[in-house]
Amino acid sequence: MTNIDLRPPGPERQLSFHQLLVAARKSVLIGYLRDTLKRVDPHQLKMQLMEYVPADAQQILACSGIRDENVFPTPSVLEVEPSLVGYYRLLLGSPQKTFYSSETGLGVFKSMEISGSLSHRQREALPDFCGAMSGVLADLVRQLSPSITSADVHELPLITLGAQFQGANNNTIGRQSTTGVFNAIAELMREHIEKRTETRITIKNAARRNVTIALCSDPDVSIREEFGAEQRLKVAIEIKGGTDRSNAHNRAGEAEKSHQKAKGEGYRDYWTIIAKKGIDMNVLAQESPTTNSWFDVTQVLGQKGEDWEEFRSRLAEATGIPIK
Repeated sequence: MTNIDLRPPGPERQLSFHQLLVAARKSVLIGYLRDTLKRVDPHQLKMQLMEYVPADAQQILACSGIRDENVFPTPSVLEVEPSLVGYYRLLLGSPQKTFYSSETGLGVFKSMEISGSLSHRQREALPDFCGAMSGVLADLVRQLSPSITSADVHELPLITLGAQFQGANNNTIGRQSTTGVFNAIAELMREHIEKRTETRITIKNAARRNVTIALCSDPDVSIREEFGAEQRLKVAIEIKGGTDRSNAHNRAGEAEKSHQKAKGEGYRDYWTIIAKKGIDMNVLAQESPTTNSWFDVTQVLGQKGEDWEEFRSRLAEATGIPIK
């Protein structure tokens, strides 16, 4: 047998893609749309679908056993979950750069997909958005040959999403992981949110005090509670996306630098969210001794697993919010 020097590439890139995919399942893919529909008024949804979906497209979807809302956006759905703008964008097969460009006029809706927030201006413009998307999505339904299937609805968005992932670099993965964690926190806090922007959530806790959860630079996420005129710095959270095991120690070291700065500012708790699978946590703990709680980033993004349950519990304790 001839000895051939074969060197297949490692799985690191696919592991990073999986991390992004887990986050996408909680923001822009069909499973999340289905979860969101449970919170939408069915009567209002039905009335809006009749308004926005052309009759011939409705007939084609009915013959294929596909629900209209799986293809066509409505204000009632996007008001409940603004990030699903991204689902309909992916179904159309449009990259973010093209979809939200100045030529399309759709840039005003970009923050809905990225941060899951909805401003008054965006809310007022949702009927226009749904009307405009109705035309192009109806053309998609009419022109697919053979006729559209449920598999098409599930898989077409993944093609565009895959291309989006392919263009992602380490910095992009890190930013998306941070945004994904922030959105996961917002989902937990949903019933208690008083105000939300792209980078800040204000909630009222059980003691009737305001708690602010904010995206920052150092730390990535901060949790502060108001005590009268005083701001108590509760938790500094560092989020390290990426899955390359050889760089895990560097990521932990970066978290330590941020936590040391947060400690100097007076924060009381220091959490690091990082890829833990296959990593010696004793070594990571040596790289960031200030970290007093470690959570697996993929579990937090996917909102599932032991680390996610622990994160939920610790977050409830830190904010004073009873989380179901």
